[in-house]
Amino acid sequence: MEYAEKVNYSPNPIALSLKENKSRAIGVIVPEIANHFFSQAINGIEDIANKRGYHVVIFQSHESYQREVTNIQHIIARKVDGLLISLSGQTNDVSHLQEIQQKKLPLVLFDRVSDKIEAHKVVADNFDGAFKATEHLILSGRRRIAHITSPSLLSITKERLMGYQVALEKHQIPYDESLVKYCGFEPEEAKKLIFNLINEQKPDAIFTTSDRLALDCFSAVKEQGILIPEELSFIGFTNLKVAHLLAPSLSTIVQPAFEIGQTAAELLLDSIERKQHHVEEFRTIKIPTEMVVRNSSQILLQNS
Repeated sequence: MEYAEKVNYSPNPIALSLKENKSRAIGVIVPEIANHFFSQAINGIEDIANKRGYHVVIFQSHESYQREVTNIQHIIARKVDGLLISLSGQTNDVSHLQEIQQKKLPLVLFDRVSDKIEAHKVVADNFDGAFKATEHLILSGRRRIAHITSPSLLSITKERLMGYQVALEKHQIPYDESLVKYCGFEPEEAKKLIFNLINEQKPDAIFTTSDRLALDCFSAVKEQGILIPEELSFIGFTNLKVAHLLAPSLSTIVQPAFEIGQTAAELLLDSIERKQHHVEEFRTIKIPTEMVVRNSSQILLQNS
């Protein structure tokens, strides 16, 4: 040990991985690191992984199914001990994940998951968050509430749409399919969609379901010269740190991204380190969201 210190020796991780048959590394695939939700989730993953002596190898799918498949091939080649993944906006076929399970590589899905595969899953309580957002808008006097959401394939899209629909039903407001818009990942697409929605459907409130959509729609509404919240109330499903700095400040349903990352990492590392390799009972963990009401959805007492 004295000589090792003298010559600044450090263990070779590749050699150690061959000796122990463990890389002490986990793979993470997310749609986009620039998305604030995923950057927070990665921070949570790294927090747990580092404490437990693991490295984190991060890949981006950029919302591409094919890139997601390629990333998994790279991850397997790097001999990671397990995989955390949030599915791309194009992913419907999960056979590439089933192949991972056949190779006995521990797998945990987080945020965007699939009911076509049995695995550990960690999600926000999307239904409850969307229900609370929609009910808040209803109780503030709004009746034509538009819902602008992500591609229909995503699990989060389905869960948040259900929360929106149930809130309308509870308050006896008919569900109007023309007020629900699915949007891809290009800013110009969102802007065009919101312009058409405002001009054709005349909503009095908008509920969006991502950071990106919240900013794109907020910008489009203000470009139209529409007053928020006097003419149009607004609430997002976001993790924006600048939500309170917007003018007016943006009401949001806040997802516990850091906690989701931590919980997903704990589940994965527990699976990796389980001494007895018996069949696991897979768990789906739902983590509560929080509603933060700001000026963009202030209550209109005269209409309530």
